[in-house]
Amino acid sequence: MAAPRFSAAPTRGFTLIELLVAISIMALMAILGWRGLDGMSRAQVATQARADEVLTLQAGLGQWSADLDALVQITQTQSLDWDGRALRITRRSSQPNDPGPLVVAWTRRATGGGSGVWLRWQSPPLVNRGDWQQAWARAGAWAQNPGDAERRDEVSILPLDGWQLFYFRSNAWTNPLSSGDNAAGAAGTAGAAGAAGAATLPDGVRLVLDAPAGHALTGRITHDWVRPTVGGGKS
Repeated sequence: MAAPRFSAAPTRGFTLIELLVAISIMALMAILGWRGLDGMSRAQVATQARADEVLTLQAGLGQWSADLDALVQITQTQSLDWDGRALRITRRSSQPNDPGPLVVAWTRRATGGGSGVWLRWQSPPLVNRGDWQQAWARAGAWAQNPGDAERRDEVSILPLDGWQLFYFRSNAWTNPLSSGDNAAGAAGTAGAAGAAGAATLPDGVRLVLDAPAGHALTGRITHDWVRPTVGGGKS
C-alpha cells in the first residue's frame, strides 16, 4: 500500500494593503512620539527660562534692598532722590577696604518699540564732598543721556515696560514728586540743609515693576522696602 502524499500548505505573505496600513500606523506613532518629545523639550526650555528670570529678578530686588539698607546720611549731601526718571542713593560701600561711600542710581531706559530695560549704575568709592558732588551729577546725567563713560559703570537687570516709586510717610504711600521731597533735596545739595534733607527720608519705598509680555515673567511686580530703623531690621 502506497504511503499517502501530503501537499505543503502555500505560504501566505502580507498583501500590499496590509503593508501600507502597517506603515501608516508606524508613521503615525512616530509623529505622535516626536510631538510628545518636542512638547517636553519646549516645556523644559520654558521652565528653565522662567527659573532664570526669577533668579535674575531676585538678584535685582536683593541688590535694590541692599542699596537702600546701606543708605548713609552725610552732612550737606543727599541720601535719596527720585526725579521721576532715576533713584539716586548715597550708600556705604560693601567692601571694608574702600575709602568712602558710593553713589548708586537705578533707572529704566527705553530700548525702542515701547520696551525698556531696568539698569543700575555705581560710582567708584568717594573720599570727599567734591567727589560726591561729581558722582551725584554723573548719576543724574547717566539716567538722562549717558555717555560711554557712564555706560561702562551700568549693569542691565531685566526687561521692563515701566516702573513707579512711592514713599511711605505719615502712614500713607505717596508720590515722591508731590510730597515736598524735591525742595528738601535741593537744599541738601546746596549744602544749606543736609540735616533737614536727612530728616525727610521716607520710612519705606514701594517699587512697582511692569514686566513685559512675551517673557517668562509678565505683569506687575510690587516690592516694598522698609527702613531698618523703622522695620526692626527687616525689609
